[in-house]
Amino acid sequence: MHGTQLVNTIALQRRSLIRVALALVVMICGLSLRWYGFPLGLPTFVVKYGGSLLWATMVFLLVGVLLPRLTRSQLAAIAMAIAVVVEFSRLVHVPWLDAFRLTTAGALLLGRIFSLWNVVAYAVGIAFGVWIDQLAATPPVSAQSAN
Repeated sequence: MHGTQLVNTIALQRRSLIRVALALVVMICGLSLRWYGFPLGLPTFVVKYGGSLLWATMVFLLVGVLLPRLTRSQLAAIAMAIAVVVEFSRLVHVPWLDAFRLTTAGALLLGRIFSLWNVVAYAVGIAFGVWIDQLAATPPVSAQSAN
């Protein structure tokens, strides 16, 4: 392997590890919001659409882990396509899919009720994902000034 290829491979692995870590943090935040949001007295709007926003952020980050060579714009487009397909899949009712949606995993991964407002929340969540991904990739100011 040439030196440049090694540096690029290490950079891609580092980026993927950062995205995995961010995705785990987002998952914990999303699960916490869904499980503790109502008991803490948070409004329904915040719990429902906050969860959808964080779900889409997670999708963006995981797509980035799987396809680290793509640009953020390309990752955002793929994540949005996945989110829209998942949302519209809620209009499909077959016994095995409806049964899966009734499980905790099914409700968290696919949801149960179709809403175009979720698509708006997904777009905001993906934009948030792009922003935190970019923030995580930007060196600290002290490191920038040293160059």
